Amino acid sequence: MKSELIVDVQPHEIAIALTEDDRLQEVAREKRDQDNFAVGNIYYGRVKKVMPALNAVFVDVGHEKEAFLHYLDLGSQFRTLQTYVTKAVSDRRHMPVITKTARQPEVKKEGQIADILKVGDTLLVQVSKEPINTKGPRLTAEISIAGRNIVLIPFSDGVMVSQKIKREAERQRLKQLMLSIKPAGFGIIVRTVAEDKRAAELDNELRLLVERWTQTVQSLQQKEPVSLVSEEMGRTLGIIRDVLSPDFTSIQINDQEIYNEVTHYLQLIAPESTKIVKYYKNEQPIFDHFDITRQMKTGLGRTVGFKHGGYLIIDKTEALFSIDVNSGSKKIYEDQEENAFQFNMLAADELVHQLRLRDIGGIIIVDFIDMDSKDHQQQLYDYVRKLMERDRAKHNVLPLSKFGLMQITRQRVRPAVEMQVEETCPTCMGKGKIQASILFTDTLAEQIEHEYEQHGRGLQLHLHPFLYAYVTRGFWRSLAFQWRRKYGVRVIENQSLGMLETRFIAEK
Repeated sequence: MKSELIVDVQPHEIAIALTEDDRLQEVAREKRDQDNFAVGNIYYGRVKKVMPALNAVFVDVGHEKEAFLHYLDLGSQFRTLQTYVTKAVSDRRHMPVITKTARQPEVKKEGQIADILKVGDTLLVQVSKEPINTKGPRLTAEISIAGRNIVLIPFSDGVMVSQKIKREAERQRLKQLMLSIKPAGFGIIVRTVAEDKRAAELDNELRLLVERWTQTVQSLQQKEPVSLVSEEMGRTLGIIRDVLSPDFTSIQINDQEIYNEVTHYLQLIAPESTKIVKYYKNEQPIFDHFDITRQMKTGLGRTVGFKHGGYLIIDKTEALFSIDVNSGSKKIYEDQEENAFQFNMLAADELVHQLRLRDIGGIIIVDFIDMDSKDHQQQLYDYVRKLMERDRAKHNVLPLSKFGLMQITRQRVRPAVEMQVEETCPTCMGKGKIQASILFTDTLAEQIEHEYEQHGRGLQLHLHPFLYAYVTRGFWRSLAFQWRRKYGVRVIENQSLGMLETRFIAEK
């Protein structure tokens, strides 16, 4: 299987697309100009409210909505962490040593948060779920520093190895290795990708993670309450860290700065993979070139088609996602039961693809086409479970209910990906009336002249493919050639634009 990562860097946003065999599998977006409270960010927060009924507190970490911290997310070593943080901020000239911090009584699983925290208390917390809809971030006080092969956990002592590593001899090797090299006062989680990795490689990564923890504490000593202490690596590097595998054939990036950042990161974690990073220099937008824009527009609407005329209808409510399976007007088999089964099996493929593509989380209710056969119901359930095995998010799939509904829960740590695939006419703004078509190019020429007066030569004019074809026809006699010669404007085809939409971009 061929995997590619395509990174589209824009002034205010970075969009990352993961493809497998040229089919779009995942899309992520990251704002560049604001704190997005990403999973993994560490904050020095202050308790604003104690909610005994919820056994939780609300913490001010700088978000417009207060963040949520439940008692069970404090972690067994919370009191020791609090002691350490108090030492760090009370003596800002010296960094406290974990091994010299007196261990406090563990936080028991049964207890009340009001006995541990009160309004006004400061604490070190980490984002475990990004803000979603009307909810603020969800927090944990069990701080962890994630790397590609291992996860470092301060104030813990054990070594845990991923259950997905099946060979017992390899599990024991990794556990003994990490026990022998880890510093005192830290615990380790060995991730699946660490299987068969050399000791030197794991030791180097461990040193980097310990250094990141040191930098976090030093940052804490320089900050006042309610501030960002340590920022998780950007979404681009985070995705590379989590999904990079030998199947990757290329990582395409259209920005020199991000290209350098990714190359440097790969030199640290996987030097042999630096050769697959490529700097995209073409004029055509990178998502158009790799067919990402078209796949997003066809795959992220409310209605999504699949083979033989079937389609899914995906609706989002405050509490859950509902997905309805429809066969359309076509039939694969004359027998109604067999026809329903075959369409449901095809729908299962698209269903699992959509969960990953949109990063849908929480409760998902799927209304499959009714089937009477228990064997068919079991086969469908087994097939969905098999397809979901490749999903990195934690999930649970339940058998079909007597009403033909399948319930799926999927880990939700970020908002689901949404994209407006329907376009509002930029000329009439949805009113249904536009100026005469013959006048459009005249108006466009006036816009070009205005932009030329404001910015001079060296502009790109992005147009919808249909309009691009019109203004470039005839080449030497084309409007595009005339504009290029007179104003220095280059016309670029852009699939993401509406029919009559225009966009001017200064050339780099």
